[in-house]
Amino acid sequence: MDKRIAFVVNPNSGPRKKENIVDVISRTMSGKTPFDILVWNDKNNFEEIRSQITSGKYTTVVAVGGDGTVNEVAKNVANTNIALGIIPRGSGNGLARTLGIPQKAVEAIQRVETGSIKTIDHGFINGRFFSCAAGVGFDARICELFAGSTTRGLLTYVRISLMEFLTYRAKEYTIQANNETIKIKAFLIAFANAGQYGNDFYIAPQAKMDDGLINIVILKPFNVFSACNLFVKILTMKAHQAKSVVTFSAKEFKIKNESKTAIHFDGEPGFIENEIHVKISPQSLKVVC
Repeated sequence: MDKRIAFVVNPNSGPRKKENIVDVISRTMSGKTPFDILVWNDKNNFEEIRSQITSGKYTTVVAVGGDGTVNEVAKNVANTNIALGIIPRGSGNGLARTLGIPQKAVEAIQRVETGSIKTIDHGFINGRFFSCAAGVGFDARICELFAGSTTRGLLTYVRISLMEFLTYRAKEYTIQANNETIKIKAFLIAFANAGQYGNDFYIAPQAKMDDGLINIVILKPFNVFSACNLFVKILTMKAHQAKSVVTFSAKEFKIKNESKTAIHFDGEPGFIENEIHVKISPQSLKVVC
């Protein structure tokens, strides 16, 4: 099948003073590769877009938006011969950064046309797809508050995190993995297929996207005096060396907690009942990078 690209554009993603990304795509494409631009106007309805990108017409489908847009497109092209491309337009852009995709729109569009295809893993949590990172605890609470904020961007995320840090309390969890059961009190538990949440904020620097494993990162309760050291280690890709961090990897695992809890999937907030089943789907997603 000859190469043909579909760009799925989320018009609500991107900087406040944003260029018309549809025009940028049209101007930047070389003319050598046929393409269509599909605008996803209704964020609560992906059915029409889904039917088009899975019609067999396209070899590459490009998510033009933030991590939520990438997640929505990726789960519909996983386990097919369709490759996922990304034009990052969000606040974190975790998967794009991990894959080395340029953050500037023009360069990212050029990469879609000229880049190579790599096959990576993705994960499921109670049957729900994630490609980069997910988790419960503090980070899930921040995603919930961030999603409800009227402003976006890194500064808003940092402001919400600092305010919530003062009041959030660690919770008890029971984890079953690798034929072992542990009970632990955790500030957060991250499930990492890739090493970072976004913005080069590496919660699991040892994670690899093509090793058939998920890294579980447990951040135990810590005091204010060690918070700065922990923050520096995360920014310098040394989170696994922090005293308050426990990390290991598994193909699948279960987590139990006392009640319904907040969770995030690639930065998109949600809620889940008191048992979480996480598993990896190896070598299941083709990406252009």
